[in-house]
This record gives sequence, C-alpha cells and structure tokens, in this order.
Amino acid sequence: MKVLVIGSGGREHALLWALKKSPTLTKLYVTPGRPAMENFGVLVNINIQDSVDVTQFCKKENIELVIIGPEQPIINGLADDLTAEGINVFAPSQAAAKLEASKSFTKELCKQYGIPTAKYERFIDERLAKNFVRSNKIKLPLVIKANGIAAGKGVIICHTENEAFSAIDSMLVEKNLGESGEEIIIEEFLIGEEVSFFALIDGLKVITLGCAKDYKRVGENNEGQNTGGMGSYSSPSIISKEMEQKIIQKIIYPTIQALTNMGTSYKGVLFAGLMICKDSPKLLEYNVRFGDPEIQSMLPRLGPNCDLLKLMLSVAEGKLNTKMVEFNHKITVCVVVASKGYPGDYQKGEVIKGLDKIENIPGVLVFHAGTKRDESGNWISDGGRVLNIVGEGNTMEEAKSKVYSALNFLEWSGGFFRYDIGS
Repeated sequence: MKVLVIGSGGREHALLWALKKSPTLTKLYVTPGRPAMENFGVLVNINIQDSVDVTQFCKKENIELVIIGPEQPIINGLADDLTAEGINVFAPSQAAAKLEASKSFTKELCKQYGIPTAKYERFIDERLAKNFVRSNKIKLPLVIKANGIAAGKGVIICHTENEAFSAIDSMLVEKNLGESGEEIIIEEFLIGEEVSFFALIDGLKVITLGCAKDYKRVGENNEGQNTGGMGSYSSPSIISKEMEQKIIQKIIYPTIQALTNMGTSYKGVLFAGLMICKDSPKLLEYNVRFGDPEIQSMLPRLGPNCDLLKLMLSVAEGKLNTKMVEFNHKITVCVVVASKGYPGDYQKGEVIKGLDKIENIPGVLVFHAGTKRDESGNWISDGGRVLNIVGEGNTMEEAKSKVYSALNFLEWSGGFFRYDIGS
C-alpha cells in the first residue's frame, strides 16, 4: 500500500516510525517532512495548502491513504477535497474540524447536548469582557481562551483581575493572536486531573486508542507560559475502565451524535482534553488530530499485533474493528528538547551533537521535531520544539531513568528541557 503522510514535526516522525512496521506498506511518502524522516519515507515537495497539488500527486503515485498530521490543512478542508476525488483520508472533514477551529462552536455544542464542560461566557468586546470579570460571576482564578487555534498558546490562566485584563487586551485590543483571538472564551478554572484522551471514529463506530498526560507549561512544576507541549507520558493505568466508559458515554458519543444531527460524520482521531473532577470527566477542548507530544509516547506502546496502517485505513474506509487495537503494558516518557527562548524568540542553526549515541540506547527513541542538516552534515536546530526523546520501561522510574540518562549524551548548549516529565 502506498501512503502519504502530511506534516513535518515530531508527531509525524513518530507516525512514520510506526507505519514503517506494517507488512502491508509498499511505499511511504512524507511532505514537507524533514531530513531525519528520510530513513522512513520519501520526502516530496508538495504545497500542502493547495489541495489540487496534493490531489495531483496522489493520483500520479496511486496513493491509497493520506494521513494528515497538523490541524491547519484539516481545518482548511484538505480531507474534503481528497475524499471528493476518491482518495482515502485519515482526517475529519472541514465541518467536523470546527470542534478544534472554534472553541465557541464546541462550547455551544456542549451546552446544547448536555456534554459536561466548564461554565463559560463568550466575548468580542473588551469592555464587556472586563465587566464580566469584575462581576465575579466566574470566580478567580479563571481561564481566558482564544476562540481559534493558536499553537497551544491561546489559553491563559488568570489569578487576578489585572492578569485577566491583560489577557483580554492582548487578544481583543492588541490582536496578538490575530483572527484566532477576535473572540474569546472566559471560563471557570477546573480543579482535577488533566488527561489527553484519544478515540478513533470511522463515522459510526468509536474505539479508545488510549490516554496520555502532557506538560504544557514551559517550566518545571508547571510554571511559566503555555507551550505546544514540553513532554508527555503514557501508561496502562492513567484512567480506569470505568472512567473510560464514562468519557465515551458522556462526552464522545454525544459529540458524534451532535455532528450527525448537523449532517456531519466524523472520521479520524478525536483528541479530547479532559479534566477529571471528582470521578467525573469534563471537556476542556477538542483537537481533530493526534496530540504532539502525546502520540510520541503512545505509539511505542502499540502491541506487536496492532498494525497502525491497517487501523488507520479501516477508519478512513468506515470499517473499524475493535479487535484491531492492542497495547503493551510498558510505560513511556517523552521529553521535548526546545530552543532556549521558546515559546518566545529563539535562535536557529545551532549544532546538535550526541544523537547517534542516544539512538543506539536500548529502549530509547529519538523523534525529530525541528531539525535539519547543515552543509557539513551536522544536525542543527530549526524550530522551537526541536527533539523528542522517548524512554520505555516496565515502571515509571525505569522509563524516566532511560530518557534522562539518554539526555546526558545530548550536546547542545542552546537547548533546554524539563526535568520533571513523568512526575
């Protein structure tokens, strides 16, 4: 089977690594990709914002499945255009992607269908937003979110009125998030255990792919700014089977039914960011693609009989089988290595050494998120989040020990990572 993966981050590198194991795979392409991905697939130069360009390539190369990694092409409707040309796609439609593209859409859907979520109000006027904060109808601390997508940086937890006013001004007055921040959500701050929950949906059937926990803040002890994610871990015991069923019955199924009532089916992975509050799950947000870096810690836990390619094709074709998902009992910890300054300004082009040593350590994986080669063939930094180092073990301590021991071999003065992933 010929497959095209769209994307260039650590998420896509991990997907390529897992797809390469499938005996049904004949050729794997990736666009735009990165040099580190050449070991797994052929890098091709396609304009992923141009559906005609993507479609023409797929027809020319007889691509049987397209897997879209990042959210923007999904939100732009690439899956719709490929499906219209008879090409199988692992990604939801543009209409279904509103679950991620618009937090207001999702919050209103939750209200209409009784899906548990935080109390909230929506605003486009900064004066009304500030008056609402002053009214204390939602007590401090509270959360202010940009309506649109913002690379994981559109959520601000505010402990004081001044912090809330600053967040409101940043989005509604200063337009620091552009169109994404033209409407904001002010919602209650939920207390509980945060979990990333992933479900595969083929239009009708729903199966759980698994759970992970991610670390959004840039600093240890969850301090500092929000990021796209500084690490994650996955294990068999993050939630109970009872909680899994509550999530499916109270959150996932009603969401799929709501979309169906709107004339929209969902095919792909649905990533629910949840807060478990006193044994009751509440929806924080939806994403319509795999989490990054969550999937980097989840894919290494797929069992030997779980063929990811067959699984993703079954979703695209509407033939999902619950027996197709199998996980091992390992625990995996993924540490993101980022450029100093991230999520703010940072330098590119710094030489990174030691990766060859790390890649040869048993039970350790390296996924490249933001690297390229210089003229001498050295790996150099080329982004904010640059590397994902994953350690696997039978216990959390073993997994953490592997990943942090491996990081001792990394030679890059311009990089940093959190030391508390898995804690």
